[in-house]
Amino acid sequence: MLELFSDHRQGVLVFGALLGFAYGAFAQWSRFCLLRGLQHFWYQRDGRKLRAFALAMATALLCSQSLQLIWGVDLSQSLYMQRAPSFPLLLLGGILFGVGMSLANACGARSLVLAGSGNLRAWVVLLILGLSAYMTLSGILAPWRAELEGLTRIQLNSAHLPQSLTQLGLPTRLSHLLPTFTFSALLCFWALKSAELRQSPRDWLGGIIIGLLIALGWAITGLIGADDFDPVRLASLTFVAPIGESLQYLMLASGMPASFSITLVAGILLGSATRALLSGEWNWEGYSSVPQMQRGLLGGLCMGVGGVLALGCTLGQGLTGFSTLAWTSFPALFGILLGARLGLNYLARNPL
Repeated sequence: MLELFSDHRQGVLVFGALLGFAYGAFAQWSRFCLLRGLQHFWYQRDGRKLRAFALAMATALLCSQSLQLIWGVDLSQSLYMQRAPSFPLLLLGGILFGVGMSLANACGARSLVLAGSGNLRAWVVLLILGLSAYMTLSGILAPWRAELEGLTRIQLNSAHLPQSLTQLGLPTRLSHLLPTFTFSALLCFWALKSAELRQSPRDWLGGIIIGLLIALGWAITGLIGADDFDPVRLASLTFVAPIGESLQYLMLASGMPASFSITLVAGILLGSATRALLSGEWNWEGYSSVPQMQRGLLGGLCMGVGGVLALGCTLGQGLTGFSTLAWTSFPALFGILLGARLGLNYLARNPL
């Protein structure tokens, strides 16, 4: 199949777009969303969405680690593997992101799906999220970010959990298999013990499919993108920096090449739009009041800044990062959950 493309990079771009299309369509169909899952679980005693996310975590972990053990995809080359991370900034970034997605009523991934379905509120959030992400990554906030990271970095003996177990004396293969099956079994047990989830194919099937798409992203960049002289950067589904990169590409396309992240974002918009149109669910939606828009703008800002500090979003760290078992993913994910709780509590006390 790769003979159809002029080089491996073109193959990655095409398959990245197809991956995005699949995610956009399935996320639009299943209403997959961590924020909605937390909201329903904490305030409505409905755990289906949150348990679906847990099922996606288990699937992503099992399949991604299988890619590494069987097909040799080196997850240690991913962004999440850092030997000297800043745990305070990972936690702070997660909290900011969690608060931001609560204020905006959607994370970056969900905002892309909603934008493709005609939601104008999501477009506003995406613009602010992408702008603030690049301000933090390489813009006017970047020197402050770099200074804080330098002051708070902690040198680790290992970048991920399996490596730590290997250093304790376990065989390398067992060091990967033990945490992989332990976490996956616990997540699957908690998710599938719910009769409500088992009776909701849209939720459990959506979770499994999206978990599989995480592993597929690693396969696209790690196998199709492999090249001894010009390898593609290893990546999968994540949406903070890619949204900013996509905005930059819209303005500078004649001077910068397309990337896996850019075609992924474009594919999500097209996939969600296609599914929404075919199902009759596509319709224009906008802000109903100025305060609602203010919250959306502030939410986008918090997600952009927080997502860069946390090295990812609900999917970028909650699924993609977690699937690598990198140490950076645990404080970031905890921060996102804590921030979401703080943000949702604030909204409950201060309704519009």
